[in-house]
Amino acid sequence: MYGLIKPFVFQLKPETAHKLTIKVLKMGVIPKKNAMKDSRLESNLMGVSFPNPIGLAAGFDKNAEAISGIIGMGFGFVEVGTVTPKAQVGNPTPRVFRHVATKSVINRMGFPNEGVAVFKENIQKFRGKSSSVNVPVGLNIGMNKDQIEPEKDYRLLIQEVGQYADYLTVNVSSPNTPGLRNLQNPEFLEPFLTALMEEKGALENNPPLLVKLAPDLDDGQIKAIAKVLLRVKIDGVILTNTTLDRPDVLPDAFANEKGGLSGALVKDKSTMVISKFYKETNGTIPIVGIGGVSSVEDVIEKMRAGASLVQIYTGLIYHGPDLPRALCKKIVEFLEQNGYNNISELVGEDHKKNNEQDGTNSSAA
Repeated sequence: MYGLIKPFVFQLKPETAHKLTIKVLKMGVIPKKNAMKDSRLESNLMGVSFPNPIGLAAGFDKNAEAISGIIGMGFGFVEVGTVTPKAQVGNPTPRVFRHVATKSVINRMGFPNEGVAVFKENIQKFRGKSSSVNVPVGLNIGMNKDQIEPEKDYRLLIQEVGQYADYLTVNVSSPNTPGLRNLQNPEFLEPFLTALMEEKGALENNPPLLVKLAPDLDDGQIKAIAKVLLRVKIDGVILTNTTLDRPDVLPDAFANEKGGLSGALVKDKSTMVISKFYKETNGTIPIVGIGGVSSVEDVIEKMRAGASLVQIYTGLIYHGPDLPRALCKKIVEFLEQNGYNNISELVGEDHKKNNEQDGTNSSAA
C-alpha cells in the first residue's frame, strides 16, 4: 500500500507530508492493528511491560495528538513529544530535508510544539479513552529556547504530565536548541538529573526516567557520563539522537544544511555508542537504541551491542507504516531459526562473546 502512495508523499514538502500523516492517523483512516504479540518478543524493563521491542521515537507526534493511530501501526511502545512548557514555533522553515538515495533526513526543527497545556489535554484524552491499552507511552520533555535555567522547565513538565507517563525521557541532546547539549557535560548533568530523579520520585506513579544522549560523544565523555548515570541511578538511557556529522557520501547541497542528520548513515555511529555505554555500565542500565533502524539486521545489531529495545523514525518515512509489524515478524523468524527463546538473550551478546573469548585466551596463555 505505502509503495503506491509513496511517490505522491515524496512530492510534498517534508513538513507538509508529516502534518498530513498526523491528520490521517488522528482520523483513523489507516486500519489499526494490534501490537504483534509473541512471548518471545516480550520484555519487562524498568518495571514496564513491553509487548514487543519496536518503538516509535519522539519527534513524530510532538503534541500527543495521534497516539491511538500510531499504536495501531503495531508498535510495542510509543514516545511522544518533545513538549516544552510554553508553546513555540521552532526554527524558521524550511527546516526538514530528505536525501532519498541514502535514506537520510536533516532537521533543525527546534522543538516546535503547542506547549504543555495542549499536550496535557491530549494525553488526558488518550488515557481516558484507552485505559485498556497495554502499549507503554513515554513522554519526551525539553526546555524552551529562551529558558536560562533549564532545570525549572524540566521540573515543571514532570509535575504537569509525569503522572500520565509510562516513562519520561529527558531530552538533552537535540542539536537544534542552543545550549541544550551543554547539559550533557558531567558537571551539569549530575546535579541536573539528581534533581529530576527526585522530582519524578515525588509523583504517585514514580515513572522511570530516561535520558536521551547525542551520538557525537567521544570516549572520554562516554566514560564520564556513564559514571554519572550510575551514580544518579538513572532508570534508562536512549542512544542516540541525531548527529552533526556529515558523511562524505552526502552531496554538498544536502550536507550543508544545518541541523541533525538521521537515517541509515547514523546507524554504525549509534551502535558504537550503544556498545560503549553498555560496556561502561556493565549492562546495568537499560538502553533504548535508535539510529538507522530499518531492517531486522539493524535491530539484531543494536540489541547485540547492548540495546534492550529499539526505536524507529526515519525508517518509517522511507519504508512506511507496515515497518513495525514487519520487523517483529522477522525478529520472530530470526529467534526461531537461531534457537533463542526470548529477545532478552540477544541483549549485549557481542560483549558476552568477547568476554568468553578473552577468558579462553587468558586460559590458553
